[in-house]
Amino acid sequence: MDDWPFLGRQAVRDGLLTNYALSRQYRAVYRNVYVPNDAVMTATDRARAAWLWAGGEATLGGLSAAALLGAKWLDGDRPAELVRPDRHCPPDMVSHSWELSAGEVCFVRGMRVTTAARTAFDVGRTRALTEAIPILDALMNATKLKPADVIAIADAWPGTRGVRLLRTTMDLVDGGAESPQESRLRVMIVDAGLPSPETQIEFRDRFGRVRVRVDIGWREWQVAVEYDGAQHWTDGRQRSWDIDRIALLEESGWVVIRVSADLLKRPDVVLQRIVAKLRAAGCPI
Repeated sequence: MDDWPFLGRQAVRDGLLTNYALSRQYRAVYRNVYVPNDAVMTATDRARAAWLWAGGEATLGGLSAAALLGAKWLDGDRPAELVRPDRHCPPDMVSHSWELSAGEVCFVRGMRVTTAARTAFDVGRTRALTEAIPILDALMNATKLKPADVIAIADAWPGTRGVRLLRTTMDLVDGGAESPQESRLRVMIVDAGLPSPETQIEFRDRFGRVRVRVDIGWREWQVAVEYDGAQHWTDGRQRSWDIDRIALLEESGWVVIRVSADLLKRPDVVLQRIVAKLRAAGCPI
């Protein structure tokens, strides 16, 4: 079976597999929902598996909806999320009894899911700020969702639990982030009381073509903060381009602070470096 997850009993009934092959070559992730034994589940795979388990009698919401709407970097081991009146479900699945309006539901690959705005509304009001922001950044990056669209949902459901948290969270969301680590780095900066930085700042040549981009920065003070993932250190071509790119920025008068995964675990050091560079550039902090 190349198309998975799938319903095991239906596959056997349709003659696609024997009971023996099903039991030997596949594993059940939910009752009667199977994947290959060696399958590594993505958040999208898990969402589809939950949809099949529910017999199509549910709406995918939360992380599952975000995955189907194109949000990247979601953990495939996290529980799938359904919205339906019956909240009973397997231990590794979450079922919500949220009320949804007709305009808050759409279809993706034949599955009913909450819209991008409704998904952001639910993620932002049910998760801690630091957990929600990387998810919402990824969702906004994938769908071009605007904060105003999410606030409109909040205005339509004023008494819903977590709306105040959602409004606080949306003030910090930025669809320009291109990784969860960039999101966490930006939130760390804002939480420290520093001026809100701009994301994905573009530098163009005289023909209008983008020559260089920086992850996070302040144009006014020409200070940039770059998160360097593993590929920046292990990929020779990427490493060479990084050297050239930093040189181009410095030639333009910018100061670049580079942050690795290990350094991100020491926020006090990162913030000290940022504060020092901003002050040196004239930022009143």
